Amino acid sequence: MDPDRKRKIRLVVALSVAVLLATALVYTSFSASTEAKSPSELLADTPAGSVEAYGKVLTEETLPDGSREFVIADPEDAAATVPVTYEGQVPDPFREGRDVIVTGEMVDGTLIAEKDSLITKCPSKFSDEAEEDPNIVIDESL
Repeated sequence: MDPDRKRKIRLVVALSVAVLLATALVYTSFSASTEAKSPSELLADTPAGSVEAYGKVLTEETLPDGSREFVIADPEDAAATVPVTYEGQVPDPFREGRDVIVTGEMVDGTLIAEKDSLITKCPSKFSDEAEEDPNIVIDESL
């Protein structure tokens, strides 16, 4: 067989494998993601199985066994709240007033969180300025 033809065949096979691997990677990354739900959405339609929820921590309490109970509120509707029971590591910035994301299962109106699934969202240092004037241009070079 001609060496030029061998090289072309190898190139086509290598590119085909690369395209297949890239397609598989894109497919798994999109299919593995879940949309986080707010407390309002959880209360309106209690989902079955595992769910990712987000909200602002209103109150939190550490129980004697080391687990935590806290209440998250919907950022858009503070009246919509969901109690959360959580066991596991707590990020350092976790406290009342922080936005969190937690994964768990709804049982009798309470989100029973999976161990070590709590993520604390870090506040933006520019959030206060943006709330005051959304059209402001913030110069980070200062």
